[in-house]
Amino acid sequence: MSRGIEIRTSPHLKRVMTVERIMRDVVLALLPVCAFAVYQFGLSALLLIITTTGIAMATEWVFSQLAGRGNTISDWSVVITGMLLGLTLPPGFPLWMAAVAAFVGVGLGKSLFGGLGFNVMNPALIGRAFVQAAFPVAITTWTPAFAPGRFAALIPSTLTLPFMQPVPVDDWIAGLPLDAWSGATPLAIQKFEHIEPALGDVFTGMVAGSAGETSALLIMLCGLWLAWRNSLDWRLPVSVLAGAALTALPFWLLDGSAYPSPWFVLFSGGLMFGAWFMASDMVASPVTPLGAVLYGALIGVLTVVIRLFGGLVEGVMYAILIANAAGPLISAWTQPRVYGAVKKPSQKT
Repeated sequence: MSRGIEIRTSPHLKRVMTVERIMRDVVLALLPVCAFAVYQFGLSALLLIITTTGIAMATEWVFSQLAGRGNTISDWSVVITGMLLGLTLPPGFPLWMAAVAAFVGVGLGKSLFGGLGFNVMNPALIGRAFVQAAFPVAITTWTPAFAPGRFAALIPSTLTLPFMQPVPVDDWIAGLPLDAWSGATPLAIQKFEHIEPALGDVFTGMVAGSAGETSALLIMLCGLWLAWRNSLDWRLPVSVLAGAALTALPFWLLDGSAYPSPWFVLFSGGLMFGAWFMASDMVASPVTPLGAVLYGALIGVLTVVIRLFGGLVEGVMYAILIANAAGPLISAWTQPRVYGAVKKPSQKT
């Protein structure tokens, strides 16, 4: 008995690519960044990440139950939101403020839009933007990296109660009082003092900053692993970094004493973290190749413009949120024409 040949249309090769698999990859890529944050800033950083992730998951569960969507925690997306949020906050950020940020990010930035796949903007950045406006002093108070005693005691502001001032702990950092260790970040030093810290320290993460945004080297390695796994579009981070470098270059060439070098722009602040883990959000970013390039370049340009000419030392968060808002328009502009389709002539009245 002869066997018939089954003929099907292409593509014939299929690769299993599920939401859960992609999200799990992102969580795995973030774990080394979280570990370095804890090593760098101690127990306070650990509690911060646990708080934002736990509150984000609890908020997701409550809103999902209210909306009748069942259990949506298993897709790992809300875990990523909580981890990203914690890593973008100062390591000594009060935990109750971090909980507010997680609730707002997931509740208002994701769940009210319909959950995963329907949010217009990155939920983690929505939560951070809210606390940036609500608690401007706390979110711009920094802790020196690798402080002595970081594994034996918490940063005093970590357990501060609502509407209370942190209690000074004189021996938390080798006898320094609280007012002595609100260290400046490399971006602040460069912007206000026109001094660039050692590029090697900025690249490897030997500086103050948000919990998980200091080591550009580690972030880049984790991001490259995600790109190798095809869990992000490599065009997004590359275009973000290229847009930022090309925007900063002419200003640096014009006056290198006042403006930062392109290398410093790339390695300092949250640009590297935003490029690899925030801008690459598959829901809020364009889906076309050209759209991804334009979207990323817009983030890079806006980041540098805000840094150089705005009142804030950092502009990554607002640049990504603005690009999120423009994402649907960029996707519409860059949609390829359907093969064989003829453009309809405009009707003249």
